[in-house]
Amino acid sequence: MSDEQGPAPATASPLPPQPPQRTRRLTVAQALLVFLSRQYTERDGERQRFVQGLWGIFGHGNVAGFGQAVVEYGAVDGPYAMPFHQGRNEQAMVHAASGFARHRRRLATHAVTTSIGPGATNLVTGAALATVNRLPVLLLPGDYFATHPADPVLQQLEHPVSADITVNDALRPVSRYFARVHRPEALIPAALEALRVLTDPAETGAVTLALPQDVQAEAYDWPEEFLAERTWHIRRPPPDPAALDEAVAAIRAARRPLLVAGGGVRYSAAEDALRALADATGIPVASTQAGKGALRHDHPADVGGIGHTGTATADELARAADLVLGVGTRWSDFTTASATLFEGGARTGGDGVRFVNLNITSFDGHKQGAIPLVADARAGLEALTERLAGWRVDEAEVAQYTLDKALWEERVEGYTQPEDGVADLVRPNQAHVVGALQAVVGDEDVVINAAGSLPGDLHKLWRTRGPLQYHVEYGYSCMGYEIPAALGVCLAQPGVPVWALVGDGTYLMLPGELVTAVQENLPLTLVILQNHGYASIGGLSRAVGADGFATAYRYRTAGGAYNGAPLPVDLAANAASLGLRVLRARTVREVREALAEAREADRPTCVYVETETTDTVSGAPPAQAWWDVPVAETTTHPSTVRARKEYERHSAERRRHL
Repeated sequence: MSDEQGPAPATASPLPPQPPQRTRRLTVAQALLVFLSRQYTERDGERQRFVQGLWGIFGHGNVAGFGQAVVEYGAVDGPYAMPFHQGRNEQAMVHAASGFARHRRRLATHAVTTSIGPGATNLVTGAALATVNRLPVLLLPGDYFATHPADPVLQQLEHPVSADITVNDALRPVSRYFARVHRPEALIPAALEALRVLTDPAETGAVTLALPQDVQAEAYDWPEEFLAERTWHIRRPPPDPAALDEAVAAIRAARRPLLVAGGGVRYSAAEDALRALADATGIPVASTQAGKGALRHDHPADVGGIGHTGTATADELARAADLVLGVGTRWSDFTTASATLFEGGARTGGDGVRFVNLNITSFDGHKQGAIPLVADARAGLEALTERLAGWRVDEAEVAQYTLDKALWEERVEGYTQPEDGVADLVRPNQAHVVGALQAVVGDEDVVINAAGSLPGDLHKLWRTRGPLQYHVEYGYSCMGYEIPAALGVCLAQPGVPVWALVGDGTYLMLPGELVTAVQENLPLTLVILQNHGYASIGGLSRAVGADGFATAYRYRTAGGAYNGAPLPVDLAANAASLGLRVLRARTVREVREALAEAREADRPTCVYVETETTDTVSGAPPAQAWWDVPVAETTTHPSTVRARKEYERHSAERRRHL
């Protein structure tokens, strides 16, 4: 072997010394609070704080972490203050954050912190609502000790074969992003990913950062760049040119097109672009529950709500349409009347229907076998308007839907306004209350509802005058949403009158946040419609042959049914006990007077209305389209036999659009 050595390895030039990274020593909870206070969104040149408040209920799982952080860093002066709101129920806090985020068009939201165990699991329903409705809400539940000094700790769920499962794992299927932060340094990528998802219009929903209680209180040297201001730019992606060509060709070839406006129109702030398209083309515009208000009710092209809770005008147009342009809708079963509504003119010799879906998400864009225009709603509508220049719906079609709309408006007047001389005598139904409220509100007022028979009545009867006025949560249709969501809207637009409309069943779900409304003196008016039970499900139960069993709030009778006298429950007294001023209204005229007085109130107020009996509680026109609720296939019960025959007739009309 040779003794010679090879050439010496090349020596790299020494790098200049790097300045030490600037850090700041904080606990995990403190750092996260500081981080959140410095996150901004920007769209169309308008910049705003993204997380504008923190809701919390403190327990042993978050009081030493987030509780201490709020005391030390939440009340700082200046632009980084983090307003704190004291909640009474964890689910309700998420609803309040969802209401805030919806009213701010998803450009801002609130965060929610809870203790471990029951507090954390109470978040699940609210998280599901936020994700179903594509609303950004940040959840910060406490978790078990990452270091396991003792097992189990109070409220810890023990799993016999997996030591790292906690109750917070129940939040995984209802969250768009989930991370358990086991170490302080793990917060940095988790927090950044959380904000990316929350601010992405195509991915947003509930986001969960589960925070072990010992990690919350642990100190770490945080890079200053992590704690610096950061702006998340909300883009407006345009449609693909080839897809736009195909969509424009399909629309130009249509004789009876219909546009269905969903919630994506509102989230994109695309109302002006929608109106411009309708003005230029004459295409009639129907709306889902989330999209109602995208056009004012008095715009010539607005034909009202669509689907099972829609207007006769919109539903007849849907049956005859040969081209349906869906904008920002996810095509729920209520919108499609359980896949029976869009017939392609089958009853009048039509030869089918095509769909074009303009949606920010590819997932929703490809539904109904549509031509997918995956784009921002405003950018897509503007592109369609430009490319459709010179094309317009045949004037005979415009004249027909204009006439049909006028006839429907006459029907609405008949349902909402009792005959002259009867207002002092008649006990109101829901349609009367809707009519009375319609006469009181201003264009800027916000009307909130979510569940029961009211969403159907409002979708058919309400005449929306502003893009943010109609706030009906019908993606999850969650009983108990209305009151906390109203708090969120009050915080999102201070000073605007906000109306939370609830039945007695919904009121009993989550009335506790009325205490928060009183505590913060928010301009909330609660309208309670007392109809002694679940009126909506009672009617559905009778329609499917279940005879309304266990849907009324009444005493049991000897046979075990709940059809005795109404329960002697005084919800008005309950609301008063929680701090509200209460106005009782027994007749239609008294309803009108009470609503007008409530709108001028300077404190949270309740208008309590004892409505007509359960069978006539709605008073609105019947459903104009079907909804699929399966009926027992084998039965000897006479009402079920009749219901099954009706079910088979309607279900045979279902169409799968491919």
